[in-house]
Amino acid sequence: MSTATHTLSDAAIAAPAITGSSDVYLILGDPVAQVRAPESFNLVFKHLGINAVLVPVHVAPQDLAAFVKAAFSAHNIKGMWVTIPHKTPIMELLDLCSDRARAAGAVNALRRLPDGRIAGDLFDGEGFVASLDYYAIAYAGRRVLVIGAGGAAAAIGASLLLASAGAVAEIAFFDPAPGQAQALADRLGRLGRSRVRAVGSSDPAGFDLVVNASPLGLRACDPLPCDVARMDAGAALVDILMKNQPTPVVRAARARALVAQPGFEMMIQQTHLYLEFFGFGQASDSLRGKLDFIRDKISQA
Repeated sequence: MSTATHTLSDAAIAAPAITGSSDVYLILGDPVAQVRAPESFNLVFKHLGINAVLVPVHVAPQDLAAFVKAAFSAHNIKGMWVTIPHKTPIMELLDLCSDRARAAGAVNALRRLPDGRIAGDLFDGEGFVASLDYYAIAYAGRRVLVIGAGGAAAAIGASLLLASAGAVAEIAFFDPAPGQAQALADRLGRLGRSRVRAVGSSDPAGFDLVVNASPLGLRACDPLPCDVARMDAGAALVDILMKNQPTPVVRAARARALVAQPGFEMMIQQTHLYLEFFGFGQASDSLRGKLDFIRDKISQA
């Protein structure tokens, strides 16, 4: 990885051509049609004059281990973003990871260390909490329903429980896959910060914040992840999907005059964390609080 320093003063530099000296980053998922990270991070690379490119790669679950091993044998592949459904199973391929990733049981970023080991970290939860702050959605001391129990849901739950501004009072997880919500609740419950439980339905009644961390909404034929008519007055909803926004559940909540936001800001708020993880520390520092150019790009897409 290049050790050159980059700052926002480099914004006028044209995007470097992809050459034999370019660093390559991959985003792994199944599917990948919904991913927005290449749009934002390739824009970031352009603004900062970083000779790198982020490329989506569609990898089936059964091919994940073989693909990661083969991809990291290429010396110009410097790291990977990870999206659904790989955030939890890819943990088995790591040599080390951060405490927050270990607590959640998932990662969304990998890098190969100089000695060949693979390190992972998780930024979804940090990005989600920062997005709530950006939207002025209160969470400290509140009751939260998370629909889904995959890697993103785990990250969101862990960060809400460990938030420096104050933990939530309760997190409830719902997932239709038998045992998955209970397993996640048991794992996060060991943090001992707040009440964590699995629930038998996605009924949003009684919750202050509802989070759709499931794939429901990616397809036009999908049912709503919850019955918005059952949401309490004054409750808020965040749908972390990156495709088809505003999704039907966001539109339905807004029709009730409830606060409802898409997940774009969750991704945007992770930008500096990814850059730091991949070794661009000065670039990461220069971007803090200066993310409007990414928001403008995403909103126009």
